[in-house]
Amino acid sequence: MKKTANKVKFTIPEEVSRITEGLKKAGFEAYIVGGCVRDLFLKKTPKDWDITTNAKPEEIMALFEETFYENNYGTVGIVNKDTKDKTFAVVEVTPYRLEAIYSDNRRPDYVTFSDKIENDLERRDFTINAIAYSPSKSSVVDLHGGEEDLKNKIIRTVGEAEKRFNEDGLRILRAIRLHAELDFTINIETESALKKTAPLLEKISKERIRDEFIRIIMSDNPVNALILSHELGILKYVVPELEKGIGIEQNQAHSYDVWTHNLKTLQHSVDKKWGLTMRLSALFHDIAKPHVREWSEEKKDWTFYGHDVVGSRLTEKMLKELRFSKDIIENVSKLVRWHMFFSDTDQITLSAVRRLVARVGKENVWDLMNLRMCDRIGTGRPKENPYRLRKYKAMIEEVMADPISVGMLKINGNILIEKLKLLPGPKIGFILHALLEEVIEDPSLNKEDILENKANKLAILSDEELKKIGEQGKVKKEGEQEKKIQEIRGKYWVK
Repeated sequence: MKKTANKVKFTIPEEVSRITEGLKKAGFEAYIVGGCVRDLFLKKTPKDWDITTNAKPEEIMALFEETFYENNYGTVGIVNKDTKDKTFAVVEVTPYRLEAIYSDNRRPDYVTFSDKIENDLERRDFTINAIAYSPSKSSVVDLHGGEEDLKNKIIRTVGEAEKRFNEDGLRILRAIRLHAELDFTINIETESALKKTAPLLEKISKERIRDEFIRIIMSDNPVNALILSHELGILKYVVPELEKGIGIEQNQAHSYDVWTHNLKTLQHSVDKKWGLTMRLSALFHDIAKPHVREWSEEKKDWTFYGHDVVGSRLTEKMLKELRFSKDIIENVSKLVRWHMFFSDTDQITLSAVRRLVARVGKENVWDLMNLRMCDRIGTGRPKENPYRLRKYKAMIEEVMADPISVGMLKINGNILIEKLKLLPGPKIGFILHALLEEVIEDPSLNKEDILENKANKLAILSDEELKKIGEQGKVKKEGEQEKKIQEIRGKYWVK
């Protein structure tokens, strides 16, 4: 395609323009390039800024006060010490580069620098990322029709699609991510190449796949992206368990198969602008239904007993494989495990609500309520927040200040050792958990003298007996101050 140098004026942050001006004053060319230029055309605020130049790494480093060069690809990081915006803390500058061999389908074996911007743009992934902007000339260099593709909302590779994806397999997921983030269409040739090269994802590190997957899930259009990933044979290299729900018919309470239900549940969390933990929980909450589905002759319908327990284990396994953080794995797995909580407020007791809060943690319990709301919409029900769920939320708020863990008891192991003359060991823990069960049933018992007296009686029991008490608990009705209850329930428009 013929080189174009269209005039256009973009406002460039001072932290970036000082670098391009510094290069220009030293006699070098300097262009802003890649995703940041794409975002400028789309009137979006770039999340990072990249500069390319005909200067070599050592020449770049000589021009600026604080730099670092820790890679084999020519990229120099220039530090903006005085900026308060983390976006500009480090701006990367890379010399123009020529094509090279990608024997590992991820990174070039070596780097050859060039003196021409044309060479650098020819090696880039997609046309919409292969536009260079010169702040000094207020002009763009567009060799591959990127501006036109931006106008038409099309994702297309620079040059031959299969070659681009064979060079770097991660570009396969990047195409899906751009489809999700920009709501652009992938052109036919590029889509065909995606389908052919999808197996390359097996060679890509799980961390890289995770990062693109997160950006897909956090976009405004993850559902369309996941559907397209399935159609192109890509999804099975990311989260294969999801595809097992395709065509798995559910019971009469559901309007959709498992796959569609999970996607619609995810979409409601997206519509609510909720975060990553919520979105992953929504997507995976029924992931195990294909594994546990059985036909009930008695009910003349499908059953899915234990899908919450099995689903929690599957979710943990998937997230570990994708190298998610420990906190994300733990919180998402908990939400999947307890998303089927019993919510009939005519039968549930406040002590049962306390136990649920203890299981998922105070930090997760509202996410659990939100997950139930998403689940309802994903099922095809019109109301996300019916009376029963609002009343359950009121009960949660009532118990949020009550003890739900051993650490919240007014007595601890040191007190038991000191006052009851008990020896350190497992028995201390058993006694504390047995006391916690009583306090969960009746929070008014959480006083040091009362707990000390009860602990004295428990101390004569065997470890087995104590452990049994701590695990079982008791079922009681609770009395709460009517004023407090009515005040909180009024907040949720429930009786």
